Amino acid sequence: MQETLQEHFHQWGGVLFFIILYSILLLFIPFYKKANRKPTTAYMAFVLAFAIEMHGIPMSMYFISWIIGRKLPNGILWGHTLNQYIGYWGMYLGIGCAILSIILVANGWYNIYHKYWSREKGEGRVVKTGIYRYIRHPQYTGFVLMTIAMMMIWATLSMIIIWPIMVYTYYRLAKKEERDMVMEFGEEYIRYMKKTKMFIPYII
Repeated sequence: MQETLQEHFHQWGGVLFFIILYSILLLFIPFYKKANRKPTTAYMAFVLAFAIEMHGIPMSMYFISWIIGRKLPNGILWGHTLNQYIGYWGMYLGIGCAILSIILVANGWYNIYHKYWSREKGEGRVVKTGIYRYIRHPQYTGFVLMTIAMMMIWATLSMIIIWPIMVYTYYRLAKKEERDMVMEFGEEYIRYMKKTKMFIPYII
C-alpha cells in the first residue's frame, strides 16, 4: 500500500491533467459577470489543492506530521479518503458524484443558453425547463458537488479550509442573481422561487 501511494506523488503530468479536467466546468459559466470571479477563484484554489496534493506533493501530510511529530495514517488528510473504511469504493463514489456534477452543470448551461441568454434577441424568459424544474441553481450545486467528489477521493487540509469559503461565495452569488431576476421578471420569478428549491430538490 505504501509503495502504491508513493507512486501518486511527483507526477506533475497528472497534476496538470487533473487541473485541466476539473477546470472544464468553468467553460459553462458566463465569464463576463464580475460577480463570478470570487467563486471561480475559490473553485480553482480547490482544484489546485486537490491536484497538487494528490499527484504532486502531499503538503498536508508533511505539515501535520511536522506539528504532531508522527506520520498521519492513510486517508487522514492524504491518501484515498475513505480507503480504510470502504476501500476504493470511496473513490468510485467520488467519481459517481463527479459525473452527476457534470450532468447538473451541463443541463443547467444548456437551458440557460437556449432560454434566458436568448433575451438579447428579445426572447429571454424565466427558465423552468430541464433541471430548473427542480432547483434554481443547478450549476452552483454541480460545482459544490464536484468539490465534494474530490474530497471523497482525496481530502487534504487546504481543501477542508477552502471548501466552506467556496460554498459561501456561491451562496452569495446565487442570492445576488435571484435579486437581479426579481428585478427583471418580477412576480413571475417570485412564484418560481416559491415553487422550486434553491440547491437540492425537495430539501433546500
